[in-house]
Amino acid sequence: MSGNALRDLNTLPGSERKNESSSKGNFSKPYCENSDKNFEKLERKNSSSLVSATVNGDGTANPGVAIGNAEMEYIESENLSDVDDVDTSVKTLLAGLDSKDWVLVCESLNNVRRLSIFHKEALLDMLGDVIPLIVKSLKNPRSAVCKTAIMTSADMFSAYNDHLIDSLDPLLVQLLLKSSQDKRFVCEAAERALVAMTTWVSPTLLLPKLQPYLKNRNPRIRAKASMCFSRSVPQLGVEGIKSYGIDKLILVAASQLSDQLPESREAARALLLELQTVYEKSHDLTPAVSEHSELSSWEHFCQSKLSPLSAQAVLRVTNIAREGLVLGS
Repeated sequence: MSGNALRDLNTLPGSERKNESSSKGNFSKPYCENSDKNFEKLERKNSSSLVSATVNGDGTANPGVAIGNAEMEYIESENLSDVDDVDTSVKTLLAGLDSKDWVLVCESLNNVRRLSIFHKEALLDMLGDVIPLIVKSLKNPRSAVCKTAIMTSADMFSAYNDHLIDSLDPLLVQLLLKSSQDKRFVCEAAERALVAMTTWVSPTLLLPKLQPYLKNRNPRIRAKASMCFSRSVPQLGVEGIKSYGIDKLILVAASQLSDQLPESREAARALLLELQTVYEKSHDLTPAVSEHSELSSWEHFCQSKLSPLSAQAVLRVTNIAREGLVLGS
């Protein structure tokens, strides 16, 4: 994990206003060969495609960010149209993302989304340059820029999957922070991006990235990371979980059972139930059989891998869940 990522993560969500200066970034403005004229046209271009008074068919306004008497519409992925000119969009992309004009930045972020959806090969060689500029927008104190960058992150997870793993740390830090803050519409967008991440990035690559955040001093960061971890483990499948190590995963889950926030504890319970199911399948155990197979039972496994107190807490959770299933059947 990079030093910058750790430094960002140690900032509490409530004090993100202190990070406003970081939105200026330390990134040098990329030079795009033969793109000056195209970029100047974009700077002068009327931003009506992005900033408009948007009204639905029933006469109600679409949700957006007020700009004077107008609104900025957040375009869902399925409603994005293709770019007019792929070459021009690619050549002007980095300069647009690094612009001081926030409207142009949002438009460029939406172009990243369009290219990711319709022409993902066009950005493959540029991901190393694009991701830091998206991170810069995620740090932007202007909510319109921040939310558009979050939506861009979700589309990129869907398009590029494991290609993002080398650049994931700073992106993950910001999404965890944004999903933990008080602005509801930003928080919800960040949570959707994290779901996209756990859906599209291979768990064998993602779980080691998530694990350090489970011990973060910020309980809200721990809770969001726990939820991501719990969602990602089942993506491994039975054989994948066995290969990764049930003994390693049960230690992680047990440590979260006593966490401060209920989201962490609920994520830990879900993970433990998944691990119990996999363990019993792999040992061909049923509740009736396990009573006569003490050495290979789930109870014996927990007691052999965990401290007495942790094992007791884990078994209480899994036994209550099993009793509930029996009563409900």
